[in-house]
Order: sequence, then C-alpha cells, then structure tokens
Amino acid sequence: MATIKDKNKYDAIMLRIEELMEQVEENTPMNDHRVMELDLLVELAEEYEDEHYPMGTPSLPDVMKLRMHEMNLTQEKLAEMLGLSQSRISNFLTGKTEPTLKVARTISKQLNIEPGIVLGV
Repeated sequence: MATIKDKNKYDAIMLRIEELMEQVEENTPMNDHRVMELDLLVELAEEYEDEHYPMGTPSLPDVMKLRMHEMNLTQEKLAEMLGLSQSRISNFLTGKTEPTLKVARTISKQLNIEPGIVLGV
C-alpha cells in the first residue's frame, strides 16, 4: 500500500479530505467513489500521523484537570467527592505525589478515568 512520504503530500491529502468531507453525507452509499477515496486517504493520513505525530499516554494530572473541567469541579469539590484533603488533590494535580492504590481506585471510579492512567501504566 502507498504511504505519505513528506509533509507537503500530507498537507495536500488533508485538503482533499476536507473537500471530500463536504461532499460525503451519512446517507452516501459506501460504494460511492468519494466514500472509498475518503476512506483510503484517511487511512493514509492516520498512518502518517501515527509515525510523525505520536500521542503519548496522558498523565494523571492532565486527565484529572480535564475531568475537573468537564465536570465543572473545583479542587474543593473534587476533594469532597473523593474524601481527600485539598492539599492531597493539589499534590496529585501538580504531580508531586501519586495516589495510593485505594485512592487510585476511587479516582478511577469517580472521575471515570482508565485505571492504567491513574496507575501510570
């Protein structure tokens, strides 16, 4: 299968993907040439992105901050929810300390964060 060799080709493919996205609708048949072209180009772009722009595993502080934002929680409210002191929450959010296994379970359940992220694995 073909691969994208450089950034210029990647940029051109991304422009074509944008054009196709405007032409293809949910009810467009899967055997339509535009849908097939779009699928192929998206797959090529994803392979290029995986190689050139890898995404690492998010850190616990980053995910906790995101969840706090999504759930509209302050540090005080989060501390109450988890049954912890605000200073412990602050330490988790700054990465100064990591939660114990018991606290990690609570964080995972209450904030719906993957256990692997909470445990740093």
